[in-house]
This record gives sequence, C-alpha cells and structure tokens, in this order.
Amino acid sequence: MLAATSFAAGILALLFVGLSIRVIKQRIRAKASVGDHGDHDLLKAIRAQGNFAEYAPFGVIILGLLEIQNGTAWAVWVLALMLVTGRLSHAIGFGRTPQIIPLRKLGMMLTFLQIAISGLWVLVLQIL
Repeated sequence: MLAATSFAAGILALLFVGLSIRVIKQRIRAKASVGDHGDHDLLKAIRAQGNFAEYAPFGVIILGLLEIQNGTAWAVWVLALMLVTGRLSHAIGFGRTPQIIPLRKLGMMLTFLQIAISGLWVLVLQIL
C-alpha cells in the first residue's frame, strides 16, 4: 500500500507546487520569462524550487523501495517524516530574506540522512 511513501509524496507534491507558484510570481514581477535577468529574488526562488526538485524525488523513490521491501513500518514512517521535515525546513530557510541558516542546515541534514539511511537499508535488505 505504501502508506508512508504516499503521505510523503503527497505533502512534497503540494510543497513543490507552492515553490513553483513562487517562481512564477517572481518571473511576472521581474518580467523574466527565461533565466533570472540578474534579479536576486527570482534567482533565489528558482534555486529553492530547483534544489527541491533535485532531492525530493530521490528521497521518495528510495523510501518507496524500502517500503516495498517491507522495512520496519515505524522506521519507514520516521524516514518519511525526516524527508518531509527536511525539505520543508530547507525551503523555508533558503527562501527567506535574510536566509534562516539553521533551518536550511537542518533541512539539508535531515534530507541527506533520510536518503543515506534509506539507501543503506535497501541495500542490506537486498543482501540478506
């Protein structure tokens, strides 16, 4: 059923839409349909969305593989919450002016830990 993965994917999809809308609004404000035209706020919005798009899908995929392989349910849920919290923290911390560096760092740490732990766990389940 992939309950934890579905939960994480649903929340992350909504966050991605929010980040995308922010880019669109910044593009309209800056009158920039391509690139950032040197606009710092637009560049930040583009990178917040891009960073999210680079990490969230991989975190969801590896979480889903772990859940399919019958990883311990409570631990899979903890990893799902780590991913959601990490991506949300990073988006908030990075997107603010000035940046909230502790939130950005927390987001990176939670995301990397979730991907690394899930990846190692999937490998162990395949080996055993």
